[in-house]
Amino acid sequence: MRGAALIALLADLTAGEPPERFHPTIWMGRWISGGRARRRSQSAAASFGEGTALLAGGIAISVALAMAVDVAVGVAFGGFAGVARGVALKPALSLRPLLEAGRAVQSALERGQLDDARRLLARHLVSRDTSALSAAEVAGAAIESVAENLNDSVVAPLLAFRVGGLAGAYAFRMINTADAMLGYRTPELEWFGKAAARTDDLAAFIPARVAALLICCTAPVAGGAAGRAAAAALRDATKTASPNAGWPMAAMAGALGVRLTKGSHYELNADGRDPAAADIGRSCRIVALSAVLAAALVDLV
Repeated sequence: MRGAALIALLADLTAGEPPERFHPTIWMGRWISGGRARRRSQSAAASFGEGTALLAGGIAISVALAMAVDVAVGVAFGGFAGVARGVALKPALSLRPLLEAGRAVQSALERGQLDDARRLLARHLVSRDTSALSAAEVAGAAIESVAENLNDSVVAPLLAFRVGGLAGAYAFRMINTADAMLGYRTPELEWFGKAAARTDDLAAFIPARVAALLICCTAPVAGGAAGRAAAAALRDATKTASPNAGWPMAAMAGALGVRLTKGSHYELNADGRDPAAADIGRSCRIVALSAVLAAALVDLV
């Protein structure tokens, strides 16, 4: 598996996303959507059972697919299996779309097109209502999403790959996709999506803290401050509702010296200044460097 992580990251940054009909994450999303459309249970217990079965089935199929690909790669490519595994790992990563989305919001803000920035933010990075956000709030929300998704889109699948090979990476991608689609506290999904949400919390627990550490390590290269990043992460990471998202978000807030807020829900690095459009670009550079460092460490360890 040596070299596969960096190859996967390079493929992601240069080639982008594969066609939908060949994209495992798209298949996972369709599995989840189909299960959600077929759900019949009304009671909490039955709904939880249906959601758990849907998640377990999706993980089993994802692992089986990954194992089949792994065997085929070993047989077909021999000494070049590491390169082929890197290409097969690429669909579990999603760094390029994340960076492109962040920079698109930055560009809109720098042009003074706040409405466009709000629209791009809502389309690509967040699920909240963005229609009334100020320019600083739009910048802050973009920075938060870029930082949080360093974990979900790069660090966690790479660590899962290091532990469990392609099967581990695909299993994490299934779990994270299920959480993104079902992990909401709405009347419909409170219990149906609970297994996905809790499993994702567990699977991302260590990677989220590793992501925060990577941000601390790479911040100085992009003009940030490692010490402030570490202090903010240790002080503010638990202020968010998620047990994991606060770690990379707080570290990024400290690294950039900005204050990140979400209404009355949380305030990270409260002594920081309001974020600006340029800070989105700085956060993207830190995330890109962190991703490269993560891949290099996975290949070396």
